[in-house]
Amino acid sequence: MSLDYYHNPIICGDYSDPDIVKVNDDFFMVSSSFNHMPALPILHSKDLVNWQIINHVFDALDLPGYDAVQPGKGVWAPSIRYHDEKFWVFFSTPDEGIFMSNTSDPWGKWSTPHCLQSALGWIDPCPFWDDDGRAWLVHAFAQSRCGVKHKLQLFEMANDGSTLIGKGQIIYDGTTDLPTLEGPKLYKRNGYYYIFAPAGGVENGWQSVLRSRDLTGPWTARNVLFQGNTTINGPHQGGWVELDNNECWFVHFQDAHLYGRIVHLQPMYWGDDDWPRIGESINNDSTGQPVLSYKKPTVLYHSEEYKIQTSDDFQHGKFGLQWQWQANPNPDWLIASDQGLALSCYPLPIHNKQRTLYFAPNLLLQKFSAWQFTAQTQLKLNAKQSGDLGGLIVYGERYAAIMIGYDNGQYKLYYRYGWMKDSGQVDEYQQVIGQLSSDHCQLKVEVGLNGICQFYYKHHKTDWILIEPSFAAGKGKWVGAKVGIFATTEADNAIGHCHFDYFKIT
Repeated sequence: MSLDYYHNPIICGDYSDPDIVKVNDDFFMVSSSFNHMPALPILHSKDLVNWQIINHVFDALDLPGYDAVQPGKGVWAPSIRYHDEKFWVFFSTPDEGIFMSNTSDPWGKWSTPHCLQSALGWIDPCPFWDDDGRAWLVHAFAQSRCGVKHKLQLFEMANDGSTLIGKGQIIYDGTTDLPTLEGPKLYKRNGYYYIFAPAGGVENGWQSVLRSRDLTGPWTARNVLFQGNTTINGPHQGGWVELDNNECWFVHFQDAHLYGRIVHLQPMYWGDDDWPRIGESINNDSTGQPVLSYKKPTVLYHSEEYKIQTSDDFQHGKFGLQWQWQANPNPDWLIASDQGLALSCYPLPIHNKQRTLYFAPNLLLQKFSAWQFTAQTQLKLNAKQSGDLGGLIVYGERYAAIMIGYDNGQYKLYYRYGWMKDSGQVDEYQQVIGQLSSDHCQLKVEVGLNGICQFYYKHHKTDWILIEPSFAAGKGKWVGAKVGIFATTEADNAIGHCHFDYFKIT
């Protein structure tokens, strides 16, 4: 392919519900982070194709329950905007309400998230500052929490985003024509207000656009992007930006099952009728389908090396921005280290009378970053008691780990796997692979197509030894599978730790 062209997906990683904003020559993206911490990643690009994580909006969610693993809860579908020389991010948590954070420096510290509206099931908020100085907010609903679905609600909002004003108004009911209407993004162009909103559901939905001369309506809907004749199922939910030369671009996600909701970039232009066209035309009409490749955006900068972070040398005992915990972080999970990363063997929590890896908040994980890849690490278990463990894990509602464990003076290699059942109980099993002559080894997992994983270990100068059986990875709750490292103990006290020299993705 010519270097002048890009290929979709632009991010083969689980950056769900993306939204973008352009400020001068820079582009910024946010995505859902659910229960993973630090939360709300901020991504940066110069060319809309190559992206890097530069920050997170906050490290922990100061709400009851989030010190424990809360699968599928947390940050849903944020929006990012630039107004009054500040960056603004609005997001919802489905059980608590709508929140806002802002900053003048996206690489720096963001304000503590402020709850501008407590509500159950009010999701996917997007702010809008109109030409007359008034501020507004549009949002969707989660039927699982509030019994409402397919509808969008509009509120006036204080200009500083601190609170909603008055009573909300349902401005569109998509029950008949736009089922599962959600994720609204509000814009204004040529005297029209536009709401870009997905419909039809995550796996097989489409992108719709609503248009009106007045914020309160009436709104007219048009469906603008479908799967069409492509392999890109459910192309929808994202945002658009306009370049200085009037080029327009739309980012959206595709549900790739265990790989999560990966990010695509589509060309976009406006027709003479002031309706957007996205992707390539289907049957020469106004409906579009995704492009698999296209000429790159016309920008000042391109960088082929500017990629999402994956591998990590853990310099100065710290981990990179690609890593997230399963819940609010606890300082007791980390041990000071000058070189490499030292994780405390923190006790497995008891959940539903079980101790399982599934509900361990201190798993340190990152997203799958390609259809096929290999993850490798080298570790040393500094055990202090029987039950101390450390290892490499592939995590989702199905999960598997290879790990060093300490048992009555002996170091052993274990293979543990489990899955979350519909009942809410976890089935977890463990087998002993063999005894080790020392407390350290190398571990790796080869992730193949469809998430088929092969685990290996290497002790001293031996060749890599395959562990059977293979493991079929599975997605998590609203997220794709993850890979990472951990240290834990079956005992009640954390006194041992596990040292990781590096984590390498190839």
